[in-house]
Amino acid sequence: MDDRRAGPSDMKEYDELLTIGRGAYGTVYKARDKNTGKIVALKKVVVPLTEDGIPKNTLREISLLKQLDTYEHPNIVRLFDICHGQQKEKELIMFLVFEHVEQDLAAYMDKAITRGGIPTITIRNMSREILNGVDFLHTNRIVHRDLKPQNLLVTSDGHIKLADFGLAKTYDFEMQLTSVVVTLWYRAPEVLLGLTYATPVDIWSVGCIIAELYKLSPLFCGTSEGDQLNKIFKILGKPSRDEWPKENVCVKYDSFEIVDPIGISQLIPNLCTNAEDLVRSMLRFDPTTRIRALDALSHPYFTEEPMNT
Repeated sequence: MDDRRAGPSDMKEYDELLTIGRGAYGTVYKARDKNTGKIVALKKVVVPLTEDGIPKNTLREISLLKQLDTYEHPNIVRLFDICHGQQKEKELIMFLVFEHVEQDLAAYMDKAITRGGIPTITIRNMSREILNGVDFLHTNRIVHRDLKPQNLLVTSDGHIKLADFGLAKTYDFEMQLTSVVVTLWYRAPEVLLGLTYATPVDIWSVGCIIAELYKLSPLFCGTSEGDQLNKIFKILGKPSRDEWPKENVCVKYDSFEIVDPIGISQLIPNLCTNAEDLVRSMLRFDPTTRIRALDALSHPYFTEEPMNT
């Protein structure tokens, strides 16, 4: 049965139960559909109105969400409904009604710390599902741009669903997207340097997340753009001068003095050889050399013999 309604609904059809979280792009509530009794997640978005009404970027996001949902991809959170709420003089309150998933990957990892870690077979399955979702987005010419554990939902039976497309945007290869994207710790070097970018930014974020599933703490914990780059180079090594962008970037090459990088294997000793190779193929400084999501799904990490732990 299709849960989506034919048109915008009234918020009176939902009972708000509690606040799940607040972010830069809206508040999310747990709610109950009065008609079906189904538990849903309501994303409240306050839209500033222009002289022409709802801004084009908001209409673009809603159109994108509707487009994605028609595929019913198993690793993309479902959009059931869109509600128009209260309208004031210069703003409109809208509610996007999504399927409700009890926890995100950040909460899942927090619980795993007390359990002594995540089984490696579970990490591999989750990594595959994250990449399946990312490949779906990239195939549809969509860059998520804010992949992080808080935006990956974990279902009760352990499956992954990509959520929060507030920063997602259909792109073309000539487009320079806004730099105000992605939580700092999962931000690709080209974004930190203020350069033009596309789908490889998502691959970098996935590499950070897979490493975190093993490490159970973020891989690169910078406090600013420059410090984030410094943290990256301390672990992965500083790129050669020839690799450094020729464009005028906000941070100079000589700002970093990295002599002896730590290395991923030393930092995450429980990372198997194939997992390390996959993560390294995602965390390449040059975005043009990063592995694509589709190719990553065929990496030996996913095709080797079943893991026992």
